[in-house]
Amino acid sequence: MDRVAHAVPDGGPRVTLLDGFAVRAAGSAGVAGDEELPPSVQRLVAHLCLAGGPARTAVSGRLWPDVPEERARASLRSALWRLRRTVPGLLDDSGSRLRLAPGVRTDVRDLQAWAERVCDPGAGPLRAALPAPALLGDLLPGWYDDWVLLERDRLQQLRLHALETVAARLGEAGRYAEALQAAYLAIRTEPLRESAHRTVVRVHLAEGNLAEALRAHDVFAGLLREELGVAPTERMAGLVRGLPRLRRVS
Repeated sequence: MDRVAHAVPDGGPRVTLLDGFAVRAAGSAGVAGDEELPPSVQRLVAHLCLAGGPARTAVSGRLWPDVPEERARASLRSALWRLRRTVPGLLDDSGSRLRLAPGVRTDVRDLQAWAERVCDPGAGPLRAALPAPALLGDLLPGWYDDWVLLERDRLQQLRLHALETVAARLGEAGRYAEALQAAYLAIRTEPLRESAHRTVVRVHLAEGNLAEALRAHDVFAGLLREELGVAPTERMAGLVRGLPRLRRVS
Protein backbone atom coordinates (compact mmCIF):
# COMPACT_ATOMS: atom_id res chain seq x y z
CA MET A 1 0.00 0.00 0.00
CA ASP A 2 1.32 3.46 -0.87
CA ARG A 3 1.89 5.40 2.29
CA VAL A 4 3.61 8.34 3.95
CA ALA A 5 5.19 7.72 7.33
CA HIS A 6 6.80 10.06 9.82
CA ALA A 7 10.21 9.21 11.12
CA VAL A 8 13.22 7.00 10.57
CA PRO A 9 15.63 5.65 13.15
CA ASP A 10 18.61 7.63 11.78
CA GLY A 11 16.67 10.89 11.75
CA GLY A 12 17.14 11.53 8.03
CA PRO A 13 14.62 11.45 5.22
CA ARG A 14 14.11 8.06 3.59
CA VAL A 15 12.27 6.81 0.52
CA THR A 16 11.04 3.23 0.29
CA LEU A 17 10.32 1.69 -3.11
CA LEU A 18 10.65 -2.03 -2.38
CA ASP A 19 7.35 -3.68 -1.47
CA GLY A 20 5.52 -0.37 -1.83
CA PHE A 21 6.08 3.38 -1.93
CA ALA A 22 6.67 5.38 1.23
CA VAL A 23 8.38 8.61 2.24
CA ARG A 24 9.57 9.23 5.75
CA ALA A 25 10.39 12.81 6.62
CA ALA A 26 13.46 13.89 8.54
CA GLY A 27 13.44 13.95 12.33
CA SER A 28 10.15 14.60 14.06
CA ALA A 29 8.82 17.07 11.50
CA GLY A 30 6.73 14.39 9.85
CA VAL A 31 4.55 15.06 6.84
CA ALA A 32 2.23 18.04 6.92
CA GLY A 33 -1.35 16.97 7.57
CA ASP A 34 -0.38 13.29 7.41
CA GLU A 35 -1.68 13.33 3.84
CA GLU A 36 -0.74 10.78 1.22
CA LEU A 37 1.32 12.11 -1.64
CA PRO A 38 -0.62 12.44 -4.92
CA PRO A 39 0.26 9.82 -7.54
CA SER A 40 2.07 12.40 -9.70
CA VAL A 41 4.35 13.29 -6.79
CA GLN A 42 4.95 9.63 -5.92
CA ARG A 43 6.01 8.95 -9.51
CA LEU A 44 8.31 11.97 -9.46
CA VAL A 45 10.03 10.85 -6.26
CA ALA A 46 10.33 7.24 -7.48
CA HIS A 47 11.79 8.35 -10.80
CA LEU A 48 14.41 10.52 -9.11
CA CYS A 49 15.37 7.61 -6.85
CA LEU A 50 15.94 5.36 -9.85
CA ALA A 51 17.27 7.79 -12.46
CA GLY A 52 19.87 9.69 -10.45
CA GLY A 53 19.94 13.33 -11.51
CA PRO A 54 17.97 13.65 -14.76
CA ALA A 55 17.37 16.96 -16.54
CA ARG A 56 14.03 18.63 -15.96
CA THR A 57 12.97 18.18 -19.58
CA ALA A 58 13.79 14.48 -19.39
CA VAL A 59 11.68 14.09 -16.25
CA SER A 60 8.64 15.84 -17.67
CA GLY A 61 8.88 13.85 -20.90
CA ARG A 62 9.25 10.54 -19.06
CA LEU A 63 6.46 11.07 -16.53
CA TRP A 64 3.95 12.77 -18.85
CA PRO A 65 4.72 11.32 -22.28
CA ASP A 66 1.21 11.54 -23.71
CA VAL A 67 0.60 15.28 -23.31
CA PRO A 68 2.06 18.33 -25.08
CA GLU A 69 5.46 19.50 -23.87
CA GLU A 70 4.19 22.68 -22.22
CA ARG A 71 1.54 20.78 -20.32
CA ALA A 72 4.10 18.20 -19.20
CA ARG A 73 6.34 20.97 -17.89
CA ALA A 74 3.39 22.52 -16.05
CA SER A 75 2.57 19.15 -14.48
CA LEU A 76 6.19 18.82 -13.36
CA ARG A 77 6.14 22.30 -11.78
CA SER A 78 2.94 21.41 -9.93
CA ALA A 79 4.39 18.12 -8.66
CA LEU A 80 7.57 19.88 -7.51
CA TRP A 81 5.54 22.49 -5.62
CA ARG A 82 3.50 19.80 -3.88
CA LEU A 83 6.64 17.87 -2.97
CA ARG A 84 8.41 20.91 -1.51
CA ARG A 85 5.31 21.73 0.51
CA THR A 86 4.64 18.21 1.78
CA VAL A 87 8.16 16.85 2.33
CA PRO A 88 10.56 19.78 2.56
CA GLY A 89 14.22 18.91 2.26
CA LEU A 90 13.70 15.82 0.12
CA LEU A 91 14.61 17.42 -3.19
CA ASP A 92 17.56 19.32 -4.66
CA ASP A 93 16.17 21.31 -7.59
CA SER A 94 18.61 24.20 -7.48
CA GLY A 95 19.97 23.58 -10.99
CA SER A 96 18.87 22.28 -14.35
CA ARG A 97 18.81 18.74 -13.00
CA LEU A 98 16.57 17.21 -10.37
CA ARG A 99 17.92 14.91 -7.69
CA LEU A 100 17.30 13.82 -4.14
CA ALA A 101 18.88 16.06 -1.54
CA PRO A 102 22.15 14.92 0.05
CA GLY A 103 21.47 12.66 3.00
CA VAL A 104 18.25 11.17 1.66
CA ARG A 105 18.39 7.39 1.94
CA THR A 106 16.57 4.90 -0.25
CA ASP A 107 16.12 1.17 0.10
CA VAL A 108 17.06 0.73 -3.57
CA ARG A 109 20.48 2.22 -2.87
CA ASP A 110 20.78 -0.02 0.19
CA LEU A 111 20.01 -3.05 -1.98
CA GLN A 112 22.62 -2.05 -4.56
CA ALA A 113 25.22 -1.39 -1.86
CA TRP A 114 24.59 -4.83 -0.30
CA ALA A 115 24.85 -6.55 -3.68
CA GLU A 116 28.10 -4.76 -4.54
CA ARG A 117 29.55 -5.63 -1.15
CA VAL A 118 28.77 -9.34 -1.22
CA CYS A 119 29.70 -9.75 -4.90
CA ASP A 120 33.07 -8.05 -4.56
CA PRO A 121 35.59 -10.63 -5.88
CA GLY A 122 38.06 -9.58 -3.20
CA ALA A 123 35.60 -9.95 -0.34
CA GLY A 124 36.07 -12.88 1.99
CA PRO A 125 33.37 -15.12 3.42
CA LEU A 126 32.99 -12.85 6.44
CA ARG A 127 31.36 -10.26 4.18
CA ALA A 128 28.88 -12.78 2.82
CA ALA A 129 25.72 -11.77 4.60
CA LEU A 130 22.03 -12.25 3.95
CA PRO A 131 20.13 -9.09 3.00
CA ALA A 132 17.90 -7.34 5.48
CA PRO A 133 14.26 -8.46 5.11
CA ALA A 134 13.33 -4.96 3.92
CA LEU A 135 15.48 -5.48 0.81
CA LEU A 136 13.60 -8.56 -0.41
CA GLY A 137 10.45 -6.92 -1.78
CA ASP A 138 9.64 -6.24 -5.42
CA LEU A 139 10.14 -2.75 -6.76
CA LEU A 140 6.90 -0.75 -6.65
CA PRO A 141 4.41 -3.63 -7.03
CA GLY A 142 1.34 -2.58 -8.96
CA TRP A 143 3.21 0.09 -10.95
CA TYR A 144 3.39 -0.61 -14.68
CA ASP A 145 5.32 2.34 -16.14
CA ASP A 146 7.98 1.16 -18.60
CA TRP A 147 10.78 2.73 -16.58
CA VAL A 148 9.56 0.91 -13.45
CA LEU A 149 9.30 -2.46 -15.20
CA LEU A 150 12.86 -2.20 -16.53
CA GLU A 151 14.25 -1.30 -13.11
CA ARG A 152 12.19 -4.01 -11.42
CA ASP A 153 13.74 -6.65 -13.67
CA ARG A 154 17.24 -5.23 -13.23
CA LEU A 155 17.02 -5.13 -9.44
CA GLN A 156 15.53 -8.62 -9.29
CA GLN A 157 18.43 -10.02 -11.33
CA LEU A 158 20.92 -8.11 -9.20
CA ARG A 159 19.43 -9.54 -6.01
CA LEU A 160 19.24 -13.10 -7.41
CA HIS A 161 22.89 -13.12 -8.48
CA ALA A 162 23.93 -11.63 -5.14
CA LEU A 163 21.95 -14.24 -3.20
CA GLU A 164 23.55 -17.05 -5.17
CA THR A 165 27.00 -15.55 -4.57
CA VAL A 166 26.29 -15.31 -0.85
CA ALA A 167 25.04 -18.91 -0.77
CA ALA A 168 28.16 -20.18 -2.53
CA ARG A 169 30.54 -18.28 -0.25
CA LEU A 170 28.71 -19.30 2.90
CA GLY A 171 28.79 -22.90 1.74
CA GLU A 172 32.55 -22.67 1.15
CA ALA A 173 32.92 -21.29 4.66
CA GLY A 174 30.99 -24.21 6.14
CA ARG A 175 28.01 -22.03 7.11
CA TYR A 176 25.59 -24.42 5.49
CA ALA A 177 22.32 -23.36 7.14
CA GLU A 178 22.83 -19.74 6.07
CA ALA A 179 23.93 -20.87 2.62
CA LEU A 180 20.71 -22.80 2.13
CA GLN A 181 18.67 -19.87 3.37
CA ALA A 182 20.26 -17.58 0.78
CA ALA A 183 19.71 -20.10 -2.01
CA TYR A 184 16.08 -20.63 -1.08
CA LEU A 185 15.48 -16.88 -0.98
CA ALA A 186 16.52 -16.86 -4.64
CA ILE A 187 14.29 -19.84 -5.40
CA ARG A 188 11.34 -18.16 -3.71
CA THR A 189 11.72 -15.28 -6.17
CA GLU A 190 12.30 -17.46 -9.24
CA PRO A 191 11.16 -21.06 -8.61
CA LEU A 192 12.44 -22.25 -12.01
CA ARG A 193 15.90 -20.71 -11.67
CA GLU A 194 18.22 -23.67 -12.10
CA SER A 195 21.38 -21.93 -10.86
CA ALA A 196 19.76 -21.41 -7.46
CA HIS A 197 18.65 -25.05 -7.29
CA ARG A 198 22.18 -26.16 -8.25
CA THR A 199 23.47 -24.14 -5.30
CA VAL A 200 21.12 -26.01 -2.97
CA VAL A 201 22.36 -29.36 -4.29
CA ARG A 202 26.01 -28.29 -3.91
CA VAL A 203 25.47 -27.20 -0.30
CA HIS A 204 23.84 -30.54 0.58
CA LEU A 205 26.73 -32.36 -1.07
CA ALA A 206 29.25 -30.27 0.85
CA GLU A 207 27.49 -31.25 4.07
CA GLY A 208 27.58 -34.90 3.06
CA ASN A 209 23.80 -35.09 2.87
CA LEU A 210 23.53 -37.20 -0.27
CA ALA A 211 19.86 -38.03 0.15
CA GLU A 212 19.00 -34.33 0.56
CA ALA A 213 21.02 -33.50 -2.54
CA LEU A 214 19.16 -36.13 -4.57
CA ARG A 215 15.82 -34.98 -3.28
CA ALA A 216 16.59 -31.34 -4.12
CA HIS A 217 17.56 -32.39 -7.63
CA ASP A 218 14.44 -34.49 -8.11
CA VAL A 219 12.11 -31.80 -6.80
CA PHE A 220 13.51 -29.32 -9.29
CA ALA A 221 13.42 -31.86 -12.13
CA GLY A 222 9.75 -32.58 -11.40
CA LEU A 223 8.89 -28.88 -11.26
CA LEU A 224 10.70 -28.19 -14.51
CA ARG A 225 9.01 -31.11 -16.24
CA GLU A 226 5.58 -30.04 -15.01
CA GLU A 227 5.96 -26.35 -15.85
CA LEU A 228 8.05 -26.40 -19.04
CA GLY A 229 8.14 -30.00 -20.20
CA VAL A 230 11.96 -30.10 -20.19
CA ALA A 231 14.68 -31.76 -18.16
CA PRO A 232 17.39 -30.05 -16.10
CA THR A 233 20.61 -29.17 -17.86
CA GLU A 234 23.65 -31.42 -17.90
CA ARG A 235 25.26 -29.16 -15.29
CA MET A 236 22.45 -30.00 -12.87
CA ALA A 237 22.25 -33.68 -13.72
CA GLY A 238 26.02 -34.05 -13.38
CA LEU A 239 25.93 -32.97 -9.74
CA VAL A 240 24.08 -36.11 -8.67
CA ARG A 241 25.18 -38.56 -11.35
CA GLY A 242 26.60 -41.67 -9.75
CA LEU A 243 25.05 -41.07 -6.36
CA PRO A 244 23.33 -44.16 -4.93
CA ARG A 245 19.57 -43.92 -4.71
CA LEU A 246 17.86 -45.40 -1.68
CA ARG A 247 15.27 -48.06 -2.24
CA ARG A 248 11.84 -47.18 -0.99
CA VAL A 249 10.45 -49.58 1.59
CA SER A 250 6.81 -50.46 0.87
